[in-house]
Amino acid sequence: MNDSYRAPLQLARVSFVKKNERPASPPGSGTTAFLLAQIGGHAAAKFAARLAPLGLAPPHAGILQAIASTAGISQQALAARLGIMPSRLVVLVDELQEKDFVERRDNPDDRRVYELHLGDKGRQALEAIGRAASAHDEGLLEGLDNAERAQLRALLLRVAEQQGLTPGVHPGYRQFGPPASGGPPASRGPRGKR
Repeated sequence: MNDSYRAPLQLARVSFVKKNERPASPPGSGTTAFLLAQIGGHAAAKFAARLAPLGLAPPHAGILQAIASTAGISQQALAARLGIMPSRLVVLVDELQEKDFVERRDNPDDRRVYELHLGDKGRQALEAIGRAASAHDEGLLEGLDNAERAQLRALLLRVAEQQGLTPGVHPGYRQFGPPASGGPPASRGPRGKR
């Protein structure tokens, strides 16, 4: 057989993957974990760019969402839920309070504790974040049809559950450190409250 026929025949070869055998990654694509990290980093940067016109960063968006889902949560409980150092949370909540997005209210049962609530501007910001998140989701997944999107979401939820990730909490909060446990007292907000 001459060489002019050999190359097309080699390209036409089909490889079959046995059941329970992982298919080889295309050259240069890396592992599935790398692709997830690559897409995750890309998605995070794009989402941050969508939030910037609102004067917010992704940690602010997550905090607003958490406060909305648990009105009256204390700073200490919110820090534990997000896995963030209480002192770092105080700074982020201070930034949100300066914009009138969040209100700190005295807890009627424990004067040492603040309850966190969304203000009117915070609710408006959360609606704008929701619109930005929907547009972000659409833009990121525009190459997939609805069935593929549902399948991808179901698979990612399984991976997240298997990895022990907290639903609805971005693991990026961990970069701000874990909440104190058994160590020094939790950081306090204005007037020394938690």
